[in-house]
Amino acid sequence: MTETAPDTLTDAEALRERAWSALTAARARTTLLTTCVDEPDLVAQHSPLMSPLVWDLAHIGNQEEQWLLRAAGGQDPLRPEIDSLYDAFEHPRAERPKLPLLSPVEARRYTAEVRARATGVLETADLTGPRLTRAAFAFGMIAQHEQQHDETMLVTHQLRSGPPALSAPDPAPAPPYRGPAEVLVPGGEFTMGTSTEPWALDNERPAHTRHVPAFFLDTTPVTNAAYQAFIDDGGYRDPRWWTPEGWAHIQRHAITAPLFWHREGRQWLRRRFGVTEPVPPDEPVLHVCWYEADAYARWAGRRLPTEAEWEKAARHDPSTGRSRRYPWGDADPTPAHANLGQRHLRPAPAGSHPAGQSPLGIHQLIGDVWEWTASDFLPYPGFRAYPYREYSEVFFGPEYKVLRGGSFAVDPVACRGTFRNWDYPVRRQIFCGFRTARTAEDS
Repeated sequence: MTETAPDTLTDAEALRERAWSALTAARARTTLLTTCVDEPDLVAQHSPLMSPLVWDLAHIGNQEEQWLLRAAGGQDPLRPEIDSLYDAFEHPRAERPKLPLLSPVEARRYTAEVRARATGVLETADLTGPRLTRAAFAFGMIAQHEQQHDETMLVTHQLRSGPPALSAPDPAPAPPYRGPAEVLVPGGEFTMGTSTEPWALDNERPAHTRHVPAFFLDTTPVTNAAYQAFIDDGGYRDPRWWTPEGWAHIQRHAITAPLFWHREGRQWLRRRFGVTEPVPPDEPVLHVCWYEADAYARWAGRRLPTEAEWEKAARHDPSTGRSRRYPWGDADPTPAHANLGQRHLRPAPAGSHPAGQSPLGIHQLIGDVWEWTASDFLPYPGFRAYPYREYSEVFFGPEYKVLRGGSFAVDPVACRGTFRNWDYPVRRQIFCGFRTARTAEDS
């Protein structure tokens, strides 16, 4: 069992171009998300779950300064006095509006100056030497960090009240999915994680062998129509389907449907980026927490897939025994493969992107919605924190559940077959959905 090595760029100029392209794309998205609203919206806290948009903006610049200018470039700090203001561990989100944050004008000026200096660092960095700059890792890490905050800022836009501030074309319409509801993923060993992907983060490493018994997996994410059947059958009123913690949570918060849904007469409606619309039946369900996903799976006589099962389905090629970079192969994602990058502000219909399916015919494993798994967020055998413990190591444990696959809101630079996301099982504001599995012995 092996993993497929990426077509690693060895030419220094090609590496610099790739890094610059990733950084530029991230900044273009950040700029759009922070210029589409006026200053009061930038400094307001639209939910205690989220930071003010202006905090995210300056935090992006501060991280870039710390890792590209100081660590990679050896430069003196530009604004050392603001480091603590933008330390995500020092100040919980709910407290950030009370801090003496940079104003929008100051934050834009600061991030622009950092980027200008980072350009010089990229031009002269040794891309074959120290680990931090080898293969432009630090620049890829910072591009991923910014894109992750761009997704976070898009969540803030979804939580924000008021008229729409963002727009994007809808995904191409797709005929109703008529393929099999599930496929058998054969049992056996496969290579999980990566030791070759140059911009992979520490929790994705190292590559290691996992044995996964045979199981069946949904060929598409669970749709709104399927989830509505769970609601209509009294799923939120029946404790049989819920873990004790999940039942207590939905009772405590009077949860009766996915976040942003409400019923008018017999019709379910949802709010999406300031627009109220009928819930599209063929789209993957969105904004459900882990407890809801787990309860639906129990109601359906199924379960959530483990993280290892999910990755095997997404990467393992049964015909060669190799683990691919993506379900479709080793090529970077294109719009034909997956719904990524905020090109659309909603999931594509179930069964979309046939070019992106896995060798077994499983659709939409990359893009559209983050998919909850049954697994806690834990380190792989041989894990080593790099370049700092706070990225992954401090989150390992049973408090967090793993999500896989990315969403329409995440950029391709921060989404691959090995990429791991994690969050509390109560989280619903993120762009999360799920698919279900069952063991082959159940058939």
